[in-house]
Order: sequence, then structure tokens, then C-alpha cells
Amino acid sequence: MPRVLSYRQLENSLIKRLGRMAAVAGGGLGRGLRAFGNFFVRRYTVVFVPHSEKKVYNFRVNILSIVCFFLVTGGIIGAFFWYGANYNDTRVALSTSSSQLQERQASLDKMRDEMGNLLLQARNFEAALSGVLSTIGPNSASVSGDSGSGDLNSFFSIRETPEGTLHEVDDMRRLASYLSGAIEPVREVGAALGANSVILSEIPSIWPVAGGVGRITMHFGNNRHPFGGQPYIHTGIDISTGRSGDAVVASADGIVHLVESDPSGYGNYVIIRHKHGYFTRYAHLLSARVRLGQRVQQGDVIGNIGNTGLSTGPHLHYEVIVGSDIVDPYQYMKIRSSWWGRR
Repeated sequence: MPRVLSYRQLENSLIKRLGRMAAVAGGGLGRGLRAFGNFFVRRYTVVFVPHSEKKVYNFRVNILSIVCFFLVTGGIIGAFFWYGANYNDTRVALSTSSSQLQERQASLDKMRDEMGNLLLQARNFEAALSGVLSTIGPNSASVSGDSGSGDLNSFFSIRETPEGTLHEVDDMRRLASYLSGAIEPVREVGAALGANSVILSEIPSIWPVAGGVGRITMHFGNNRHPFGGQPYIHTGIDISTGRSGDAVVASADGIVHLVESDPSGYGNYVIIRHKHGYFTRYAHLLSARVRLGQRVQQGDVIGNIGNTGLSTGPHLHYEVIVGSDIVDPYQYMKIRSSWWGRR
């Protein structure tokens, strides 16, 4: 019991001490605040004395007013410098943006020039494609875009859109649509050209000397015989390169029909049988490089130019036979070049 009582007395003593300390601290804080307030409200008289005998000017101020004055003045000066720095940054940003805008404008102008170039090439492409389609046949597909028309008349009459969209963008969209519509006709052109290439490979339509070398020294038809000079009908054409050994090629796909030697006439010669009733003869060969029954393709080497048989010098005697008729080979040799020339 006495111990509990001593604890309570100690507790009361501590509380009283804390209370006195809080009172002392509060009193000190209050006195400090009053002193601080008295310092700021303390008045001073500022006197302006002119050197002349004019009226003396004076006014009263306190510390708070002076502090506020300097704070406002400092704020104004700080704001001035801040806005000045911000203005410089804004001016630099505007200058950079202006430079970038000029570069983009130059790029846009260049894009417009390229777009004009592209439209010109598209017009040329359309003309070329239309020519090819018309040459291949009347049933060939026409080039069409999203409007369903077969030309670019509407494509080249673009006007500014009401929304202000760049008309070059509309041009590009229409061009993309046009090219999309041209895909199928181009495929048909490729198929047609492939079919014609097959046909051309089945008839004697190329120069029978490899590399297209040589010149015709005697044409088909009425000529004078090289031995005796009397008039006679030359049944083929003679091609000379001025030397022996140049490769002779098959002028069309076919099967080797004959490989013979005629010392008093054609010399060493080869006859190839082709489709559609065609035969070709290659005479005066130095040697034949095919065998009987062999299948050859257009351009395959079948022998070499020689001077065998009844011949005045190294050359190739070349004949084209249709059924039982011997025809002018040169007319067939012009088929491929004239057909491709139209394209």
C-alpha cells in the first residue's frame, strides 16, 4: 500500500512539472511572437530632403511594408527573368518548328513532283497495256479500276476534295485501284504470250546458226548455179559465217527424221520433222551432232557449218518444207522478230 501511494505521488509530481514546463514554453513562444510582431509593425519615418529650399517629403513605413515591397519587387524581377527565359525557349522551339515545316514542305513538293511522274508513267503503262491487249485479241480483258472503266480519263481529272484532303492522296488511292484492276489483264497477257511462245517454238522461226551470226549469200528462188552459172531454182537459203565449225541449231522443236551424207549434192545433212507438217533440212555440214529419232528443241545444236558435198565454200544450206512444198525459209525466220516487234 505505501508503495502504491509513493507511485501516485511521483506521478502527480511529474504531471505538475510538465504542466509548468508547458506554461513556461507557451509563455516564451507568446512573448517571441509578440516581439516578432512588434518588430514588423515598428514604424520608421523616411525623410526626403531636397537640396533646394523646397518642401521636405517624409512618410512612415514599417518593417512589414518594407519586407512586402522587397518580396513583390523580387517576385516581379524573378517573373521577368522567368518569362524572358521561357520566351527564348519558345522562340527557339518556334524557329526549329519553322525549319522542320519548311523541310516538310520541300518534301511534300518533291512528293508531288514524283506523283506527277508516277501518273505519267501510269498513262504510258495504260497505253502499252491497251496496245498489247488489242494485239492479242478482241476478247482480252480490259483494265478496270473501282469505277469499272478501262482507261485513266477519270483518274487524271481529280479535283480537290470538299474536306480539303490533299488531292495527291486521292490520286494515289485511285492509282492503287487502277493497278489492282490491271493485275488480271497482265496475267492474261502473260498466258497469251506463253501460248504464242509455244507455237513459235513448234514452227521454224529462228536463225539456224547459233548466236544469230552469218549472212545470207544466196536467197531462195531464181538464182544462177554456182557451178556453170546457168539459171536454176535455189530451194533454200545459204548462210555463211566465213569459216567452218560454227554451230548449227534446230529452228524448231522436232524429231530427227534423217541423218545422211550425199557427196555429190547436200553433203552431210540432217532433216528434222516438226509439228503441223513442217520439215527442215540443214546441209553441207562439217558433221552432224544428232542421231536418227532423237528429239530436239528449238535452239539445240545439231551440227556444224562445213563444206561437204557440192559446195564452193563453208556455208549452211537451210530449207523449210511444208507437206510436199519447199517454201522460202526467210519468211519464217522473220516471224518471231516481227511478232515481238508489234509488242
